[in-house]
Amino acid sequence: MNKYSSEKLMEIEHEYGAHNYHPLEVVISKAKGVWVWDPEGRKYMDCLAAYSAVNQGHCHPKIIKALKDQADILTLTSRAFYNDKWPIFAEKLAKLTKKDMILPMNTGAEAVETAIKAMRKWGYEKKGVRQNKAEIIVMENNFHGRTTTIVGCSTDPVANTNYGPFTPGFKIVPFNDLKAVEEAICPDTVGIIVEPIQGEAGVVVPDDGYLRGLREICDRNNMLLTCDEVQTGLCRTGKLFAFMHEGIEPDIIIMGKALGGGVFPVSGIAANKDIMNVFTPGTHGSTFGGNPLACVCAIAALDVLIDESLADNAEKLGAYFRKQLIDMHSDKIELVRGKGLLNAVVLKKEAGKAREYTTALKEKGILAKETHDWIIRFAPPLVIKKEELDWAIERIKEVFV
Repeated sequence: MNKYSSEKLMEIEHEYGAHNYHPLEVVISKAKGVWVWDPEGRKYMDCLAAYSAVNQGHCHPKIIKALKDQADILTLTSRAFYNDKWPIFAEKLAKLTKKDMILPMNTGAEAVETAIKAMRKWGYEKKGVRQNKAEIIVMENNFHGRTTTIVGCSTDPVANTNYGPFTPGFKIVPFNDLKAVEEAICPDTVGIIVEPIQGEAGVVVPDDGYLRGLREICDRNNMLLTCDEVQTGLCRTGKLFAFMHEGIEPDIIIMGKALGGGVFPVSGIAANKDIMNVFTPGTHGSTFGGNPLACVCAIAALDVLIDESLADNAEKLGAYFRKQLIDMHSDKIELVRGKGLLNAVVLKKEAGKAREYTTALKEKGILAKETHDWIIRFAPPLVIKKEELDWAIERIKEVFV
């Protein structure tokens, strides 16, 4: 038992921690699989999975064993030297993504920044755009991270207010609008960065053919297509990557979150040599990127995703979950949307704010999180079983019907 109560721990955090989050009022002190417990021993189902960082479930024994075994041997070398784990991880992820090379980082935002640098450098050195004039097309309501460069191309005032001046070189167009993309292209456009499904915006799924359209536009205009799969990737939507639903190949794949199995921060980009070889020694890097501890966690995390067929589980149970939500016929719900086990309930405006519902769900033992006041995301770990999902559905019904 924790020496502090949940109430006391929240009080201490409020006093000493910066108020840059608005957590649901629950303290988690233990977790296993899809379940978590607070210091008082109350049990909850995690239906957020750390924004898809815990696809493999909390404290998966294979990943934890890899972490513990490696921690006794070697944790960090920096990239000043070779280590014996990064090459193995690089090969595994390159073969899985069907790309030539991997560049490792730590957080999703770092991986996005890496992709931006790769695209710009490629634009100057391979496409021949004017120096310091490279442009990247991004989408309205995107969420790619919180660095100053990234929030500069955000349309969310909560993310970007009072953080300027911002890095130039981005054109923002509406999501799911191919015509707007076409109109934004100029001779200095080097590429497009897109979330296959917009997660933070409320699990916004584009029309079928949207990603194929972006791929065709990039091919026709000698531009790079970069898919930000930090939240949608690694089996979350019922495929290894969400872009696979449209049968396309992006030029750059951005990965993070579940790449570390919910145990260690691991991120990176995958691309072929004609893009990745713009980086030469000293032009980009990270002290912790590719560290042995991260690499063994990521290797184990990838093995779990494949060996346990978590994409198939997400596809099957996600479709079942959405049908159950729709069949509730709740007068509070405007729309149910998603793919795989990345789903959202959009509330009717007159139904009240989403926080009221996530708080009510918490009292029933379900931990989900609101976004934009009227949307609730449901994204449990992909190891969830049907009987566990049924347990959740019964309690969701109690709140919404």
